[in-house]
Amino acid sequence: MLVGREAQVKAVTALLERTATQAGGAVVVRGEAGIGKTALLTHVAALATARGMRVVGVAGVQAEVHIPYAGLHRLLRSLRPGRPPGPDEIESPYRAAMDLLELLSDRQQPVLVAVEDAHWLDRGTWDALTFAARRIGSDPVAMVLTTRDGEDVDRLLGQAGLPELRLDPLPPADAEAVLAAVAPDLSPPLRERVLEQSAGNPLGLVELGGVAVTSGGAALLPSWLPLSTRVERTFAALVAELPPATRSLLLVAALDDGDGLDEILAAASRHEGGPVTVEDVEPAVVTRLAWVDDTYRLRFRHPLLRSALYQSAGAAQRRRVHAALAEVVAADPDRRVWHRAGAASGPDEALATELTETAMRAGHRQAASVALAAFQQAVQLSGDPAERGRRLLAAADVAAELGDIEAARRLVGDVVDEQLRPADRAWLSYLREQFSLTGWSGTSRLLVYAELIDALRRDGDLRRAVDGLVAMSLRFFWSNPPQSTIQAYLTVADAIDVPKDDVRMIAAVGLIAPVERGVVTLERMAQLRTRFDLAPAELQLLGLSASGTGALTLSAEFYASAAAGVRAQGRVGVLAQLLTSQAFNAACLGDARLALSAAVEAADLATETGQPAWALTARLMLGHAQALAGDGAAATEAADLGESILLPSGRLPMLALVQAIRGVEALAGGRPADAYRHLHRIFDPDDVAYHPYLRFMMSGHLAEAAFWCGEEDALRYAGAVLANDAPAFEAALAADLSAWSFERARLERAYGAWLRRRRRVAESRPLLRSAAATFDALGAVPWADRARAELRASGESLRRPADAAGALTVQELQIARLAAQGLSNKEIAERLFLSPRTITTHLYRIFPKLGIKSRGELAHALPAGSTTSSRP
Repeated sequence: MLVGREAQVKAVTALLERTATQAGGAVVVRGEAGIGKTALLTHVAALATARGMRVVGVAGVQAEVHIPYAGLHRLLRSLRPGRPPGPDEIESPYRAAMDLLELLSDRQQPVLVAVEDAHWLDRGTWDALTFAARRIGSDPVAMVLTTRDGEDVDRLLGQAGLPELRLDPLPPADAEAVLAAVAPDLSPPLRERVLEQSAGNPLGLVELGGVAVTSGGAALLPSWLPLSTRVERTFAALVAELPPATRSLLLVAALDDGDGLDEILAAASRHEGGPVTVEDVEPAVVTRLAWVDDTYRLRFRHPLLRSALYQSAGAAQRRRVHAALAEVVAADPDRRVWHRAGAASGPDEALATELTETAMRAGHRQAASVALAAFQQAVQLSGDPAERGRRLLAAADVAAELGDIEAARRLVGDVVDEQLRPADRAWLSYLREQFSLTGWSGTSRLLVYAELIDALRRDGDLRRAVDGLVAMSLRFFWSNPPQSTIQAYLTVADAIDVPKDDVRMIAAVGLIAPVERGVVTLERMAQLRTRFDLAPAELQLLGLSASGTGALTLSAEFYASAAAGVRAQGRVGVLAQLLTSQAFNAACLGDARLALSAAVEAADLATETGQPAWALTARLMLGHAQALAGDGAAATEAADLGESILLPSGRLPMLALVQAIRGVEALAGGRPADAYRHLHRIFDPDDVAYHPYLRFMMSGHLAEAAFWCGEEDALRYAGAVLANDAPAFEAALAADLSAWSFERARLERAYGAWLRRRRRVAESRPLLRSAAATFDALGAVPWADRARAELRASGESLRRPADAAGALTVQELQIARLAAQGLSNKEIAERLFLSPRTITTHLYRIFPKLGIKSRGELAHALPAGSTTSSRP
């Protein structure tokens, strides 16, 4: 029994019991070095084994923290026969996470995944494991991770969002009991000294107590040193007493990203220049510093021993070990390049270039942690100052993608401006704004960026010129630039010699000038609808551009195709952005149900993947959806949050999204005067919330607000509603509004109300019934209720339809929709990044809520239009 850890043992025992009988879960055990995390994890593993669970584990290794997916590779190797996928074969940490979870949940027995020293896992493995941990759901899998305290760990755990179990120092009575067990014959003064220096740390009590027994008080290091340092030095002293070959073998094991004994022996032999054999392991085993398990894998007694070996070896010695390992793993190019980098003793531009290529390949498949590690290592090896600067900028970009803004700022701070090429100086300026190092410049620097993009064109670097144009176009849309700046960018774009069907150029021009080039852009995008060779990233750009030009239904087609591809690739960070854009489209079309579903998933994924800007935008889309659905309090909260962030940062054009929420919320709440006031700000060029393009999507809401609050004279373009006569209404309804269901229903309601007030009751009723049905299908509850109120006033009663789907959570509604479309549990799981078992469990809960018994009844039980396959 662990001394003084009764509460923690009880908590993890409860987790194991739930895993075996109901559903699994995860917990992070954290505390300072030596506090007993390893002992608790060992105890948990023993409990799990006694309960018939399979135990698999992996430990973070300090020497391999920069080797992408090293930990995941070792974990998969213990689970799957044959060679597990290498870093270049892993599409993303999120897809790897779901593959791991499916592999674990398919087993016949519950599984415990024991993760030791998670703070030393490479970032790719950390992202994969924590992503899987959050999605264990109904799977018979328990995951226990141990980690030290620290600022970096605090940040990572904050993003991970996993429950934590803290280990604090032992109270005096328990500390005395531990020391009495390991060193019962210490004299009172020496016992007090060990107790004082250990400060309730179990490993300190054991190791320092053992030193005191064998060597007396003189061997105890000064108390002003950190306890972990004193324990590490104790381990180092023990290692120093071993034979040279054994010391060499242990150092190789400490720096190896694998733990196979044969590999360690081979590398140690190269390092020593002579044979190191299995007999050389015995002294480490006899002294209990390490052991070899039944699969011939070498394990260390305690993680601090690895750290002690690493710290005690000089830089030159570590390089020689990495060189030896690089030779041994030569058949595995992924591992070899990282050991070669570890062995480099100075700048090596060729190796830096190789690592840069590795980083770029990783970035293309959204393995951001791999890309960051490769870029940072390439920076260290750079011989060309200009290339070093470019790699620092690339690393900063990737760090920001991972949500580590502080790291991004540090990397940008290391850039020497004078060593950069002109185009890279522009990139540096742009990143400084992005990371709030210089503040948002609005439109003031857009012309400078245009000139530098044109310089890239003149230099013949067309790829980077188009890259720059695409990057600026995304910012352009939310900057409200003057007409002269728009024209300057169009001049630059027209001079770039690329084919007319270049997808990225078409998309960029559409975002830069949706009015000036809208017609030609839409014609070209319409032609691209029939292309089947477009990558998800290209489809996403086309979706953004189509949305920016107001072609929301065309945009939805591109987004749906892009989302399918991105989900298949496991690119969760990109998926968060796509879903945010889908939510924007749906909200602008009045589809509250789809907007709510997409925005919730987008906000969760953006938060998980460390994209605060996209998480905020998704939250604003959610607020818009909530306003449409009549949840005024939630919508107002979202608007207030958005304003509190956007206004101080100077990102004023995005305030249009805030005003849209407030306007729609007021309209839904029956306050047309407030709605008009909020929405009018989007249309006023002198207002900070003015947006030249979003106003077109809000014109229907503004017209409705104006009509009901007596502000008709302030508008000149509202057509049928403000014309106030039957021919105008008839002409409007005769138009093809099949893609604009909300606007058609709004017209039907307005025309029906107009007819009723003129005592043409029989003519009004079909229009009001149709409007109510459409608004109900879209989840626009306040508008549906008003249509029913008008119908009641006409003498006909129409009850609100029973919405059993309203009892479903957002995730349950997603699952029900996909199941109604005919997707299997496995296919749904792949789309939503859940396990098939979790999907099955959700469906068992969904059926009773909907009052049905089979999948075949789902389509009839869900709101009309909610099972359309074009809305993934």
